[in-house]
Amino acid sequence: MNDQHQQYRFQEVIEDQRRSALHKYQEAVMGHRKIPALIRYEILNLLLGGLPGMLGLGLRRFFYPALFGAVGRSPVFGHHLNLRGGHRIFLGDNVMIDDYAFLSSRGEGEQSLCIGNNVLIGRFCQLKVREGKMTLGDKINLNHFCYLGTASTLSIGDHSLLGTNCFIGGIQHGYSDLTKPIAEQQLSERGGIRIGKDVWIGAHAVINDGVSIGDGAIIGSNAVVTKDIPAFTIAAGVPAKVLGQR
Repeated sequence: MNDQHQQYRFQEVIEDQRRSALHKYQEAVMGHRKIPALIRYEILNLLLGGLPGMLGLGLRRFFYPALFGAVGRSPVFGHHLNLRGGHRIFLGDNVMIDDYAFLSSRGEGEQSLCIGNNVLIGRFCQLKVREGKMTLGDKINLNHFCYLGTASTLSIGDHSLLGTNCFIGGIQHGYSDLTKPIAEQQLSERGGIRIGKDVWIGAHAVINDGVSIGDGAIIGSNAVVTKDIPAFTIAAGVPAKVLGQR
């Protein structure tokens, strides 16, 4: 199968007989096969990952930066934080990651996940970089259960707000070949997503890959955005349409 995203198929990984169980785990969790980094991750996750309260917050604040590519001043790490490829994740100052969040930046390319200053990542949020780069600006608030994924680029500008359960991006599944299950067909991406500054996206909204949303726009709850939205407009509906100006 000639598929540039084949490395991200879970079934392909677990059925690969060339990799040992240890190698599969290292690649899935760490994004590399460096044993010292794996041992450090396992020890910190075992001892501190589920530790609640002020003690857990204090110890993770001191020890968890070693699991990332870089961490700025005064981070807050909630309990049961899941990291994949932490060496490719970079945090600015005063970043708060709430309980049960999932941050992933792993694969075979030069991908990275970069989070700016004064950013809140809500409880149960998932940020996944399969390839390329995800960039979050300063003073962004991601409410609970948001999903952000990319296999190319995804950027969100400063001061933007995402409501609960927003779904942003992701890899697309092919479905044209009726002789193959959809899960086995070619994967693709459509050019990435750009969300400008001071954008407010309502709860349960879906932003499809290949879309650009201009600065200051507002996206209504439950909207499905399939086309570009101009700056300082209000859009809602399925599919989302411009309803007015700010």
